[in-house]
Amino acid sequence: MTGTWWEYLVVFSASTAICLVLTPVAMAVAARGEMFDQPGGHKSHASPVPYLGGVAIVVAFAAAVIGAAIIYPPESGVDELWVVLLLAVGLAFVGLADDLRNLSPVVRIAAEVLCAVQLWRMDAGVTLTGDQIFDLALTVLWVVGITNAFNLLDNMDGLAAGQAAVCAMTIFAVAAANDQFLVAALAIALAGCAVGFLRHNFYPARIYMGDGGALFIGFLIAYLGIKLRFRDSAFESFLVPVLVCSLPIMDTTLVTISRFSTGRSPFQGGQDHLSHRLVKIGLPVPAVVVLTYMVSAGIGVLSFVISRVDPVSARILTGLIISALLLVAALLAMVPVYPESSRRHFEIGERPTDG
Repeated sequence: MTGTWWEYLVVFSASTAICLVLTPVAMAVAARGEMFDQPGGHKSHASPVPYLGGVAIVVAFAAAVIGAAIIYPPESGVDELWVVLLLAVGLAFVGLADDLRNLSPVVRIAAEVLCAVQLWRMDAGVTLTGDQIFDLALTVLWVVGITNAFNLLDNMDGLAAGQAAVCAMTIFAVAAANDQFLVAALAIALAGCAVGFLRHNFYPARIYMGDGGALFIGFLIAYLGIKLRFRDSAFESFLVPVLVCSLPIMDTTLVTISRFSTGRSPFQGGQDHLSHRLVKIGLPVPAVVVLTYMVSAGIGVLSFVISRVDPVSARILTGLIISALLLVAALLAMVPVYPESSRRHFEIGERPTDG
């Protein structure tokens, strides 16, 4: 089944509109219940900001997907769709509990691993090698890695929501071009939710998505990346999703290596992300966020090209993109972000959120 442009436009418009309406409601509910992200520590905001943006994103996405499924019933994959939606909502609840009660990182990661295993059990996991055990390990690595990458990326106003919109739009373009109607529809719905939420989340943010929204978005993007398929190349099926998510992957890798190399726990928060490093060299916050959008959009365009060209050209373009990202990461790694007097510590129980 293939979708027409107006069907995709309806899904995008509906999810955007629903999230635009629900986000102020979430702000009001959070204010009444005193559910705020409090300033202090590594956090850069000066006053409390409501947390419940993730609830608006989850409800808007679920409403758009359920409505689209009723109006345009998919020919296949319906059972998988409902299971994936339940898994994503379950992770959103775990994230919300972390926002409100500060759960141990072990609980969050265990939930992500269980979701990854469930994807693999229903044949929705990575199928790169054909070896079940190895593909299961790759599925867990991909789902946990991308889910946490978006959680860690939620460290600056509008950053995670904008990146989610760009990544989802890229997945939509690739899926639609390959006649993957269900994947394209889910991706465009997620992009709409991110755009609708961004209206209230861009600098200066009036609401945060919190872990509840970040885990939900990250898991869905991980799932949609796995579902991208190419008729002639398993290599492209693996390569394109990695490139689509390359900026969140680069950020997570940079932070993890930096923290380990300085004796810090990768689970603690900190202002050591690529966005913070760009601010430290003199760029204002809105400029940093928009710059990341542009970089991801450029990589997204190249990812779409890679999905359409011959394997040799695809490998050349991929090499150029990876080389450029490694060069940027190496330069940003030289920006000082840790106080020289900081003591080395590994406090596994500290809050993992960097927002």
